[in-house]
Amino acid sequence: MLKSALAAVATALLVLVGTSSVQAQTSPNSKKTAVKKAVIKKNVVHRRPVAAPKRATQASLDRREKLVKKVAVVHGKRRVVYQRVAAMPTVPVVPPVMTAGDMAGLNLTQDPLALRSNVALVIDQASSQVLFEKNSSVALPIASVTKLMTSLVVVEARQNMEEILTVSDDDVDRQKHSSSRLRVGAQLSRDDMLHIALMSSENRAASALGRNYPGGLPAFVAAMNAKARSLGMMDTHYVDSTGLSSNNVASARDLAKLVVAAYNYPIIRQYSTDAKYMVEPSGHALQYASSNRLTSNKEWDIGLQKTGFINEAGHCLVMYTRIEGRPIVMVFLDSKGRLSHVGDAARMRKWLVDDQPSNLTRMKMVRADEG
Repeated sequence: MLKSALAAVATALLVLVGTSSVQAQTSPNSKKTAVKKAVIKKNVVHRRPVAAPKRATQASLDRREKLVKKVAVVHGKRRVVYQRVAAMPTVPVVPPVMTAGDMAGLNLTQDPLALRSNVALVIDQASSQVLFEKNSSVALPIASVTKLMTSLVVVEARQNMEEILTVSDDDVDRQKHSSSRLRVGAQLSRDDMLHIALMSSENRAASALGRNYPGGLPAFVAAMNAKARSLGMMDTHYVDSTGLSSNNVASARDLAKLVVAAYNYPIIRQYSTDAKYMVEPSGHALQYASSNRLTSNKEWDIGLQKTGFINEAGHCLVMYTRIEGRPIVMVFLDSKGRLSHVGDAARMRKWLVDDQPSNLTRMKMVRADEG
């Protein structure tokens, strides 16, 4: 009897355990628990460290590197390999500087010689005949061409050319921050100052010339403007003796008058066309060279010249020259490129020699204010 009772109790316990197990598997709560466990297990898998790919992508490279694909032959078999190399530095794109002529739309004027200058004027001085013109009556910044008027005022003032002038702090360019080989305190004669101002466009020399005029620089600038009016240069205005200010303006037609007037003085002709000259400020020798490479070119016969450049003016050039025995005045303003004004002069000379006789009466450009 006892054994039978024990067996019945054990059987009942087994049935109860099985039933609770089945209920646990089929109940909604058990499903959530199972899903939750699965999610936890899945998250655990994702937290394991992921092995880095064998081939690095371009995005994963350092910005200073790039991935280069190369094909190599190893033991007779072609293999593709990738190698990291330093990338070329990115060069920033600098927008072109707009000159005053560009802003006025002069760069839209076309001409038969494809000149790089926005303004050009060529005159036969013997007959006063205009051989070529392009925007010649528009007043523009003239940069260091200003120094041609500076020299004219100095020469006509009849000041002592042997007087020693001293470069002062007032002669330092704080507007364009241009360089100079003349240090503050350097001393030169007025004659030497004029020489290197004309030949090599020395700014501190031109400033010293104006500052040492009777009445100082204001009186000198007034004399410059008065001389311009006396020459009929009605589109011209000066504010300094160097041309560093973009407020020094003139038209090509006015500058042609200035060239002819300055040509009357042998000292201006000589100093402006010398290829080299040595000065000794305070006992230290300095070799200066012309700012115009054409002065040392044997193919050119140049009687007077002056160059100029600031960003607002572009590259400028005025010359009195002889071509085929004819006295020719050339003016080029607002040219693009370091030697573009010289190139324009060469193109003009070739045209005058080779093509001009047949084109003399028909190759004149319409001025900007008329077109």
